[in-house]
Amino acid sequence: MIPISILDLAPIREGGDAGQAFDLMREQAKLADRMGYTRYWLAEHHNMSGIGSAATSVLIGHVAEATDRIRVGSGGIMLPNHAPLVIAEQFGTLESLYPGRIDLGLGRAPGTDQRTARALRRTLGGSPEDFPRDVMEVQHYFKEPEESRAVRAVPGAGLRVPIWLLGSSMFSAQLAAHLGLPYAFASHFAPDFLMHALDEYRLRFEPSEYLDRPYAMAAMNVVAADTEEEAEYLFTSQQVASTNMMRGKREPFGPPIPDINQYWQAHEIPAVENKLNYSFVGSADSVQTQVGRFLRQTEADELITTVRIFDPEACHRSLEILAEVAQALEPALTFK
Repeated sequence: MIPISILDLAPIREGGDAGQAFDLMREQAKLADRMGYTRYWLAEHHNMSGIGSAATSVLIGHVAEATDRIRVGSGGIMLPNHAPLVIAEQFGTLESLYPGRIDLGLGRAPGTDQRTARALRRTLGGSPEDFPRDVMEVQHYFKEPEESRAVRAVPGAGLRVPIWLLGSSMFSAQLAAHLGLPYAFASHFAPDFLMHALDEYRLRFEPSEYLDRPYAMAAMNVVAADTEEEAEYLFTSQQVASTNMMRGKREPFGPPIPDINQYWQAHEIPAVENKLNYSFVGSADSVQTQVGRFLRQTEADELITTVRIFDPEACHRSLEILAEVAQALEPALTFK
C-alpha cells in the first residue's frame, strides 16, 4: 500500500477554542493510528487565529502519548525561528519518550508574517547560508557524543531522529539532495514548482548515512465524503479560508457555506484555485481516480494529506474513505 500520512494544523474552529482543537486533534490521531496511516505531522504557524499548532513540539508529545504505532513529527519546524540546539533537545526529549516514532521535518519559512517573525526572532538578519548551516548543526547534535564536544544536546546526542527537509521551491529540494535526506514538497498550498523540485531532488540526490536513494513525499488536500455533493460542500470551508488569507484575514476555521461563488470575487478565483490545485474532492471512486493520477504524475514514495473539514465526524469519514482508497490503489503502483 502506498504510505499515506496526515498533516494537521490543529485548526481552531469558529465557536471553539484551542483546547477543543487539541482534543479533536488527539482523537483524529488515534483514529489515524488505528487505520494504518504512516505519520501524523503538525505544522508550525504563528499569529493565526484559525491555527493552533504554534507550540509544535508540545503537540507532538500530546499526539504521541495518545497513539501506539503511528510516527509523529513536525511538518515542519520552521528552523530559522529557533536555535538548532533547542530543537535538538526538544526532539531528543520526544525521541526518548516515544522511541522510534518521532520525525523532525524542517522548513526555512517563518510560518507567519514578517512582523510576527521579528517578534519570534528579535532580528530578521541572516543570509541564504544560515538554513543549510543550521540543518547541519541539528544533525551534528544528534551524532554520537564525543568527549571533546563542548556543547551537547542532552537528550539528543546519539539518537537517530529522522530529519526531513520541507519546501515549496527549489532551495530545499537541492539542499535535501545534497545532504541525502528525505524531502517533502508543500504542494497542498504551493503547487507551482512541484514537478521541477521533485526532478531536481532526484537528479541531484547524493546517498548518505541517512538514505541510500531519494525518498520524496508530496502533499495534497483531500475531502472525501459519501457523495460528490457533500464533499464539494465540505470543501467550501477550505476555499473560504484560502480566500480570507488572500484578503489578509486570519479568522477561525469556519463551517461550509452553500455557495462559494457567493463568497469569493471573480478576481480571487484563479489565485485560490491555483493554490488549491492539488485538492482531491469527491466520493471514494472520484478521490481514488484523482489520487491515482497524482501518484502517476509525481511518482511520490509517500503522500501526505491535510484534513481541513469543519465537522469532526466528516473529518473522520474522509480519513476512512482515503484509507480505503489507499488499499485500492495498490495495483496501480506498478509504474514505480
